[in-house]
Amino acid sequence: MPSLLAAALHCLFLLVTAYCHTPQTTNFNPINQYVELGEESTHPKPQWQKTNVLLFHLLPPEYTIGIEITLRNPDLFSLVTQYYKCHNLQISTNISGVEMNISSINVTAVCPPSDENVSCCYCEAGAYNDSKACTQLSLPSNQSCGYIKDMPFYRFHCDPEPYIGDPHRTGEPVIIHMSVTLDQEFSDDLRNSSSVLYKKYKDDFENAFLQSYTCVSGFLSVTIIGFRPGSISVDYDVKARAVTFSEILYSNLRVPKFLNQSYYLIPSSFTTEITNQTNFTVNPVDIFEGDTVTLMCEINAESGNATWYHSNQTISHSSQHLLKTEFTAGISRSTLTIINVTTKDSGSYTCVFSKISDYYRLIYKDIRNITVSSLSITSYSNDTKISCNSPDIQATSNLLFCCLNVYSRSITSGWKLNGTNTTTGASTDKKKCTEYELNITESLCLHELATVMTYTCEFQTGHGARASQNIIVTYSRTDYVRISSSVNTSVSEGKEFKLTCKGDVRNYDSIIWEIQSGDKIQTVECASCITTNKSIATSVLSVNLATQDWNGTYICTFSNKSSNTSANVTVNVIPLPLTTNIWLYPIKTSIKCNIKQHFNCCISANTIEDFHVTFVVGKKEFQLVRQKYGNFLCYPYDYEEKECEKQQNLEVYYRFVNSMKQEVKSQNIQLKLIPESKNSCSENNFYGAEEDTLIKPCRLLSNNFIRGNEIYKCYKKSWKLERNNCVSEQINNLLIRAESLVNSPVAKTELPIFLQQLQSVTELQQNVNSSADVAAIVNILHNISAIPANASKSIITAFFSTVDNIVNDSNMEFWTELNNKNASSSSLLLYSVERFSENLQPVNNTFPDVSTKTLELQGMVVTENRSTDYNKDFNKVGNLSANVLIEKSVTLPPNSTIVSVACSAIGQILPRNYNKYVNSLVVITTLSSERPQNFYINMTFQKANMSLKSPQCVFWNFSFNGNRGKWDNYSCISTDKEGNVTCSCNHLTPFSILMSLGKPSYNSASVFITYSGLAISIVSLVVCIIIESLVWKNVTNNTTSYMRHICILNISTSLLVADIWFIVTAVINEQNLQKNREICIAATFFIHLFYLCGLFWMFSLGLILFYRLVFIFHNTSKTIQKVLAFCLGYGCPFVFAVITIAVTLPQKNYTRKDVCWLNWDDSKALLAFIIPALAIVAMNLFITGVVIIKILRPNIGDKTNKQERKTLFQIGKSLAILTPLLGLTWGFGLATIIENKNNAFHILFALLNTLQGLFILVFGTLWDKKITEALLKRNSLSRWSSQQTKSTSLILVSPMFSMGYPLSRTFNNLCGKTGKYTVSSSEPSSSSENTSKSYSLLN
Repeated sequence: MPSLLAAALHCLFLLVTAYCHTPQTTNFNPINQYVELGEESTHPKPQWQKTNVLLFHLLPPEYTIGIEITLRNPDLFSLVTQYYKCHNLQISTNISGVEMNISSINVTAVCPPSDENVSCCYCEAGAYNDSKACTQLSLPSNQSCGYIKDMPFYRFHCDPEPYIGDPHRTGEPVIIHMSVTLDQEFSDDLRNSSSVLYKKYKDDFENAFLQSYTCVSGFLSVTIIGFRPGSISVDYDVKARAVTFSEILYSNLRVPKFLNQSYYLIPSSFTTEITNQTNFTVNPVDIFEGDTVTLMCEINAESGNATWYHSNQTISHSSQHLLKTEFTAGISRSTLTIINVTTKDSGSYTCVFSKISDYYRLIYKDIRNITVSSLSITSYSNDTKISCNSPDIQATSNLLFCCLNVYSRSITSGWKLNGTNTTTGASTDKKKCTEYELNITESLCLHELATVMTYTCEFQTGHGARASQNIIVTYSRTDYVRISSSVNTSVSEGKEFKLTCKGDVRNYDSIIWEIQSGDKIQTVECASCITTNKSIATSVLSVNLATQDWNGTYICTFSNKSSNTSANVTVNVIPLPLTTNIWLYPIKTSIKCNIKQHFNCCISANTIEDFHVTFVVGKKEFQLVRQKYGNFLCYPYDYEEKECEKQQNLEVYYRFVNSMKQEVKSQNIQLKLIPESKNSCSENNFYGAEEDTLIKPCRLLSNNFIRGNEIYKCYKKSWKLERNNCVSEQINNLLIRAESLVNSPVAKTELPIFLQQLQSVTELQQNVNSSADVAAIVNILHNISAIPANASKSIITAFFSTVDNIVNDSNMEFWTELNNKNASSSSLLLYSVERFSENLQPVNNTFPDVSTKTLELQGMVVTENRSTDYNKDFNKVGNLSANVLIEKSVTLPPNSTIVSVACSAIGQILPRNYNKYVNSLVVITTLSSERPQNFYINMTFQKANMSLKSPQCVFWNFSFNGNRGKWDNYSCISTDKEGNVTCSCNHLTPFSILMSLGKPSYNSASVFITYSGLAISIVSLVVCIIIESLVWKNVTNNTTSYMRHICILNISTSLLVADIWFIVTAVINEQNLQKNREICIAATFFIHLFYLCGLFWMFSLGLILFYRLVFIFHNTSKTIQKVLAFCLGYGCPFVFAVITIAVTLPQKNYTRKDVCWLNWDDSKALLAFIIPALAIVAMNLFITGVVIIKILRPNIGDKTNKQERKTLFQIGKSLAILTPLLGLTWGFGLATIIENKNNAFHILFALLNTLQGLFILVFGTLWDKKITEALLKRNSLSRWSSQQTKSTSLILVSPMFSMGYPLSRTFNNLCGKTGKYTVSSSEPSSSSENTSKSYSLLN
């Protein structure tokens, strides 16, 4: 080696050593140093400080350092490279206390100059670069290029070549499988490892390989594996750490140098086989028949070609096997695609990349085994038939399923309906299986034909493999019945429950309910409990009050001629006592503080339930222990009240709780706490003050207790029996049976027998001996009237005869007693007769004509296209006749029923409406169907007493009078002719009768005065308004005058509108009142509103007068006064009127039945007028008194007789003016509303109030000096006349207001006036037109 090259190399070594002295913790920056060696220089620069790699087996850290050398003579590169390839430096040095070894120096990149600023670089053996920028530079054809680099080259250009078997350069030892071929014939001795030939070959080749591969980086060992025929192939393994392909190639070239030439080694036969550097992937992982499988091999090197083998058989490109090989960017990739794979394609697949050169053969090889599984459905749902109209099937889960023979996450499933993806159900995957829940609806059912649908379950891998199975489902419509319950399985006694039976049954005739209890099955005969709608095939059984009779299994059957379809449900009725069946002792009493009071309650012992019973006092509860008392379970308790300061009345009751945690409360025990000082009675441990009431229950019988009570009163320190309301024992038993019967499922069946017993008991007068017995019988009739009964003559007769027995003359005193106690028994009896007739069911499509002493019944069944009227005459009871007519033009549905009952005695026991009397038969007409819109009924009644006047058609309104009922004439028109009265009504209310009013006729004088006064008032008010409009600007030049005339004008306007509406109501007479009900309501509203407006404007005028009299030195602006006056004059009346109509009109009691005015009897709406009217009268009366006092005060003292006379005259004049102007005449209306008043008050009230319009014209307008002056000026009178009028002031009109009088001056001073205005000009006036209407309103 030349001395110059040696010097350069030694210099390079020194640079490396110096570089290694840099501490690891410092931030190493690139170094640019130039070492001049003749024509050569070096630039030491580290490319990077490689990340410290912790090698396995606790190897020391290794650093790679890049140094750039610039040689101006390119020939020196080859010499430098060759020098270091096999020169083992292994130089050790101590750097900063750390032992450092330099293992090797390798040349990686060479960049010969190509242009002024760039160079086409290439990598030396053992290094590589990924850049492809070379293609952008035009170079001579003989110049190689790896990448383009700008000059100068202060960076590392080529990366070290990857280690064989260790691509990540971890330093792990690897074994490289190699082979070489000898050009010799193979001897069998080479198969025997103990033969001499084998050992000779082995030793010679191991020695040659050892010497050749020693230069490999990290060389560890070389081992002869064996010899194979095919000439002679020598297989051996080289074990090394961090070895590259370039090093192996270099070592292969050295082997012939150390081997005898007699072996005839073929240099180009060296083969290196790499088995662990191939990226072999198979997609999909799980392979099934029918899939398209892709096998891909990839290596990080360029290879000449790629070959695929299947079980050592070469795979060629075909329609099933698609081969594709590509080489890009130093990567070789080969893909094998197998289409529609089968199980025959299972086995090992070998991927081989080979690269052959003149000196070696490089093979990349990898093997994968694949398994192709079959994809088949092993189990699935059978073809099935489903009833698609059954709610039970619709509500349950109806699943179809399919299962595969294998499970794989890559397999997906789906369902198709009739070959399409449109499905309505929901699918669920469960490992190897898939389920499909059918969505069953009635739309799948055809009425006659079955619907066949094919459901297909399909499995697929997404790579082509699939399996499917068809399942046929036939949907058909079948008869079904289903019962749903409002309760689960149990209901407490006394509670309600509902069973709904729905069916899909073709051509059924009827729906039958049955109840089975034990071995007994009985039909539910309760038409009021059962509601059937055949259009939707639904029947509802509603039990409002469950008893033990309803305990059992319910069977609902849809029945037709050929078959029955049924469903059943069981309902358990858990015992719980009814409130009416709890016996309380006492019912009402008084107790003393700190003294124990005995209480007890009992129920029937005929129960298996163990109730939890507590005694409740306010918020305190006491647990009770039951005691057996005969056939009763009793719960006694001694209660002691210790809170003596608490309220006097206590809330006390018993609470029963059953096993279902449902409870019932007894009736409240009325408990009054009295102090010791007030105690008067102390008998039998019952305490009370004088006049206190003690109520005890009736006695207990053997199996039940008597209904009613005994009332005692404390009188003179002793309890005296005041009234015994206990029912007789026989009637009591019937009452208990009736309560049980009406809630029984067999009520209709047992009703005839019960009615016969009831008739027999009531016929004996000794069994009905008190008003309590009468009331109990009415309750019995009310209960059983709710039971639909066949319209047989025996049933109707038994019911009507019972009514006859209790309304006969011998029992009238009992009815009088019941009516005096405000009991509703008579009204309830009337309702019972009406409900009984309404619930009658025709027998053979007819109703019998039945008559008893006081009742007569007739009816008919409406046929389709009926051609006759419903015309029934009643003349068999009470020596009176009546007729009911419903014309055939009234459209009624077929099979509906009309039943009418005439009653002669019930009308006499009903409470009277003041002086009004029932003067005919009472007629009930019921209709089983809804009333049509064009419905009208005509009833003709014969008068019983011809002397009574003013007949009126009325009906009994059960909702009036606190549900005790009252006569009402709504929506009926009466016609009186020759002793008969015809009533035309457009409704069928509970009762419709002719009612004769025994009232006196209107006083003719007051009527004449009313209408005459109204005419005068209307004219006067019109004149007043005209005058005010003519002189307005002349008389309103200050605040007081302005407000006075504002009030008078609004009073006049309000009264004029009210009077006009009063005339309108006079046109609506009693005969056409119902036809003009809307006009009547409107007239009433406006009369009410504007009469109140007139009164409130009078009140406003009075307040202005009071303000000017009292607050002399206080002035309020005109605007404020006007706003307040309008709010008071119109706002308050509007509020009263609107609230009144809003509250009473919905209840149809806004107006009276016989006149267009506010109702009094029912709603007391008239108070909305009376109260504000009388309040205004009282306030204005007070203001009038203040005026009188102000007039009299200056004259107190010495007065002459003449002055006293003048003062009295002035007072009289003031009263004459203020009384009508302030509406004081309305005070006389108070006398007219008093019962039995004298007609003189009516006449006086009518006279004063109907002339209010005239009074306003005279006192408020014509007597006003300012107005007369203004009128005279408008008529061009002389100024002298005006002056003369002005000087005389009020002498011509009212001397008391003349400015010449001291009293007048004093009064005007009090009002803040200077004498220019009189009291009459500032004093309010009142209306007179209200007289007649007021009479009518307050009467």
